Amino acid sequence: MDQANALRGRIRQREEEYLSNNFSKYKNGGRSKLLAVSSGKGGVGKTNFALNLAIGLLKQGKKVIVIDADFGLANIEILLGLSPRFTLLDVFSGDKNIEDIIITGPHGLKFISGGNGLSSLPNINSKQLSYIISNLAYLDRYFDYIIIDTGAGISDSVVNFIRACEDIIVITTPEPTAITDAYSLIKASVDGFIGAGGLNFKLVVNKVDNTEEGFEAYNKLSKVCEKYLGITVCSLGSIPDDANLVRAVKKQEPVTISFPGSASAAAIEKIGFEILDIKQGPEPFGIISFVKKLVGIFNG
Repeated sequence: MDQANALRGRIRQREEEYLSNNFSKYKNGGRSKLLAVSSGKGGVGKTNFALNLAIGLLKQGKKVIVIDADFGLANIEILLGLSPRFTLLDVFSGDKNIEDIIITGPHGLKFISGGNGLSSLPNINSKQLSYIISNLAYLDRYFDYIIIDTGAGISDSVVNFIRACEDIIVITTPEPTAITDAYSLIKASVDGFIGAGGLNFKLVVNKVDNTEEGFEAYNKLSKVCEKYLGITVCSLGSIPDDANLVRAVKKQEPVTISFPGSASAAAIEKIGFEILDIKQGPEPFGIISFVKKLVGIFNG
């Protein structure tokens, strides 16, 4: 038994050294800004926002890709009217490379279907991970922004994705239950997490009747987070309740394309400008940093 434990220990050590060496190759190679878009509950417009934010950044001349990590729902595919043949699972299995699974949507938007790929990270070996990070390094080199649309709620996978990111955009509505769920998501993400100080939460209040309602919702959440969690939540603004959003969904088109002059499209464009003003650190936080942190969280 002792020999078996010692052997497993040596194998584990070699695995950790191998992973460390592979990650170090890409330490300074990234330039992309990674944004996670999440919500404490479904039905608040999270995926719609992620998609339209990407279009807004594209209109500003940025190279953007969206990764759908909302496992099993494929909402972005539905909103775009697309049916991807391949997902991240095909890359993780070694059957495809990253360029094979990227599909192009409206305005040149690049999109990757996550499948259940990211959730399989804890079960991959060092050889598989080496292939994965060499593929994902392409995203860091090519794209300015990588937007990850996480699942809704406070499941382990959603919380782990948030903890592996640097900038997290939380979507809520003015409804008390939605605000409570947004707080629960933030609380679950920071509770007991050593790296909580490096998480930057930003709030977008969707479906507001006016800007005052959006500010009131933000004020409530930010005060509670500061009092009970000791963290600061920044405001990115609010999006009005707009019938054009519903019309755009029925057309399977982003509202920023179907109705570019609508109030909701203008609000999302304004939020995009706010994001463009966010200064990056000396070393850009890209997809490789995300995967490195995610693997560490899973294995911790």
